[in-house]
Amino acid sequence: MMKPTIANAISAYNDAAKRLGAPGLEAPGQGGPSFADLLKDTAQGAIDTGKTGEQQSIAAVAKQAELADIITAVSNAEVTLQTVVAVRDRVISAYQEIMRMPM
Repeated sequence: MMKPTIANAISAYNDAAKRLGAPGLEAPGQGGPSFADLLKDTAQGAIDTGKTGEQQSIAAVAKQAELADIITAVSNAEVTLQTVVAVRDRVISAYQEIMRMPM
C-alpha cells in the first residue's frame, strides 16, 4: 500500500473528481487561488510562525527578549503546529476514504 501523503491525497481527489465530472483541487482561471496554492501558502505561514518562535527562544537565551513576547511566539507556534497536524490527519483520512471508493 502506498504511504499517504498530501500529494497523494490531492492526486486521488483530482482523479475522483474527474470520474464524477467535478472540478479538481486546482481550478485555474476562476480568479482565486487553487487549493494547492492555498495549502502551500498555509504551510509557508506555519513555517514562518515556527521560525518566529525559534527566534524568540534564541533571543530569550541571549536575554534580549521580553518574557511576554517569548510566551506569545512559542504559544503561536504550538497552536500552529497543532493545527497543521489536525489538517494533515484530515487530509490523510480523506485520502483513505477516497481510496476505499469503488472505481
